[in-house]
Amino acid sequence: MVETIMSNQSIISIKNLKKYFKVYKKKPGLMGSIQSLWHREYEEVKAVDDISFDIFPGEIVGFIGQNGAGKTTTLKMLSGLLYPSSGKVQVLGFNPWDRKPEFQKQFALVMGQKNQLWWDLPAMESFLLNKAIYEVPDAQFKKTLDKLMDLLEVRDIVNIQVRKLSLGQRMKCELIAALLHNPKVLFLDEPTIGLDVVMQKVLRDFIKAYNKEFGATIILTSHYMGDVKELCKRAIIIDHGHKIFDGELQQIIDQYAVNKILSLTFEEEKSVIREQLEKFGEVKEFAFPKATILVKRTEAAKVAGKLLAELPVADVNIEEPSIEVIIRQVFESQHTK
Repeated sequence: MVETIMSNQSIISIKNLKKYFKVYKKKPGLMGSIQSLWHREYEEVKAVDDISFDIFPGEIVGFIGQNGAGKTTTLKMLSGLLYPSSGKVQVLGFNPWDRKPEFQKQFALVMGQKNQLWWDLPAMESFLLNKAIYEVPDAQFKKTLDKLMDLLEVRDIVNIQVRKLSLGQRMKCELIAALLHNPKVLFLDEPTIGLDVVMQKVLRDFIKAYNKEFGATIILTSHYMGDVKELCKRAIIIDHGHKIFDGELQQIIDQYAVNKILSLTFEEEKSVIREQLEKFGEVKEFAFPKATILVKRTEAAKVAGKLLAELPVADVNIEEPSIEVIIRQVFESQHTK
């Protein structure tokens, strides 16, 4: 019998998780193909290499890494789709790869590049199929479906064939299909991939609302740092299978955002040359009457004051670097160690 998970206990627990793959290395050309008939060379790929972390009920955690870092592999192990090489995992008190029905009814995995909806049928048909698979009672199904359709504003498209929907409309329906059984844990793997900025914002607002409404615990992977910045207070960063950071997103910003950006607009009737700007900081862009300068964050206000006093500045704006730039600096710092 699974123990009830209290709010002060981790709902997801990973200890020394590893997943190694053997990958066939084929030599190029015809001779390489012939040689492979008698002798094959393999190399070991460490997709996930000894990572540990705990996630607590109601958290939305950003799971960040470059392509091939091991994010999707980790989510597949947490979902029970892949068996680990070693390590221990518990999700909701279950061992995921036991694939017990009681566990499978309490989580959902949404992959932005994979479809679960039937392509030639309306989305509603897939919703009804999932209702049967997860044995969702009629009253709960109707209540949840109505709420999700209203949150995502899709009531007028659920009876249209999936193949006739736009990418954004389809992703909304994919989310509904995954959430009809009210999962306590939600794994979102690139849910906004390929969507325009407006639809990305719609889905982010929905994820935030779903977390608040149902208290779901969410792990989110995304290459769009706007997703992570808007939704997640905590971030876990992995690189080549290794965990390199686990903490508050603001901590990363404080540690790696050593510079601020001064965006300047000069008075057009007065001339300014690049050499005049270089004494204030690193000039990133200059096309009169506009310029962008990098300065140390501790000196940003002081430098802005000097610029206003010494040069014909019409407007100045002090900005933080984008979260994408900051995360890139995290990876670069690891590779230079």
